[in-house]
Amino acid sequence: MINILEVNETNKMITQENLDVRTITLGISLLDCADDRLEELNRKIYDKITRAAERLVSTGEEIEKEYGIPIVNKRISITPVSLVGGAACSGPEDFVTVAHTLDRAAKEVGVNFLGGYSALVSKGMTRADENLIRSIPQALSETSYVCSSVNVGSTKCGIDMDAVRLLGEIILDTANRTKEQDSLGCAKLVVFCNAPDDNPFMAGAFHGVTEGDAVINVGVSGPGVVKHALAQVRGADFETLCETIKKTAFKVTRVGQLVAQEASRRLGVPFGIVDLSLAPTPAIGDSVADILCEIGLEYAGAPGTTAALALLNDQVKKGGVMASSYVGGLSGAFIPVSEDQGMINAVLANALTLEKLEAMTCVCSVGLDMIAVPGDTKASTLSGIIADEMAIGMINQKTTAVRIIPVIGKGVGETVEFGGLLGYAPIMPVNPYSCEAFISRKGRIPAPIHSFKN
Repeated sequence: MINILEVNETNKMITQENLDVRTITLGISLLDCADDRLEELNRKIYDKITRAAERLVSTGEEIEKEYGIPIVNKRISITPVSLVGGAACSGPEDFVTVAHTLDRAAKEVGVNFLGGYSALVSKGMTRADENLIRSIPQALSETSYVCSSVNVGSTKCGIDMDAVRLLGEIILDTANRTKEQDSLGCAKLVVFCNAPDDNPFMAGAFHGVTEGDAVINVGVSGPGVVKHALAQVRGADFETLCETIKKTAFKVTRVGQLVAQEASRRLGVPFGIVDLSLAPTPAIGDSVADILCEIGLEYAGAPGTTAALALLNDQVKKGGVMASSYVGGLSGAFIPVSEDQGMINAVLANALTLEKLEAMTCVCSVGLDMIAVPGDTKASTLSGIIADEMAIGMINQKTTAVRIIPVIGKGVGETVEFGGLLGYAPIMPVNPYSCEAFISRKGRIPAPIHSFKN
């Protein structure tokens, strides 16, 4: 039974500590939309999305009003488009028409973002995969709601280095095409290793081929709640620290479970997972870096940061799995630079570098996220950064990702404003030495020895 103290505690989390349901994401399978006629493919895609998501936004708003729980975003994820459009799309320009169709559908139903303009190429690229990847710069520069992702590696398959090399060029092209918006298009593109099929968070969400026809996934976020709880036990031992994080994560996940089940019931769509990810925003008090400081660091990036982040991530997961049988997605701590004021402060204080962020990604939920770098960074350097991060995911059997933004016309010491949840970011320096000869090799990095578990 829930008592009045727990109700009051949850209300306080929402009104004072930035607890929110970051997203309700409706996953929609488009496999039955496949067609070898491009016009018919686009019609089927538009009709299915607008039909399936017709009540998504209004249902989210009803739940917000009835329960008093903020639901920040309503989103859609779809089957990776390279799989759906392979028969009809003979070149990149055909895939761009699909991106426009997705954008129109997203606008029609009123969602914030639509993810799934994606390809899964961890062992190699089909013709359709490569055409979709090559279409990404144009697609992201000409649409408002569409988000893209490419999974280039996995523990089972290794890393497709041909795709990694290509994506360095694609990111730079996307940056140039959106340079009037400070290369904002790159904020809608994520490169993954071990991408999950049920992630509700953008820009990396897609509806995996292992999923059913439709599903409701919910992403909950509460860095401010965790920081406030830790402030009450400042100076306590590690056992107390861990128990506090775990209990707080339990409470936050229960809020997500409630919203997910209610949305599922009202929409008549199966409930998938709750993703408990400490996803920050630029708002003061809603920062993962501030949690690390509360644990005992002067700045994120100080010695001990990786250990503190590992502790935080693990306890969040332990608390979440006790609260819901269906915790999934990424679930843990995100460390995006531009979306976290504490991370921004650490970069400005020279406490946090790209190399330290890379070390932190070994133990967090995602990877190098929303990092702005100089606009004159070479494509091969971007590919090298991607390859390093993919290797961490492959070897450690975890999800890693890169969302990096070479800001055309800007350099180290300048800042870039993205606005909204994307915040702003200082331009971070990158290692100036070349990896071009390494990136130019063709083929793939094979799967590690511990992938053989059959």
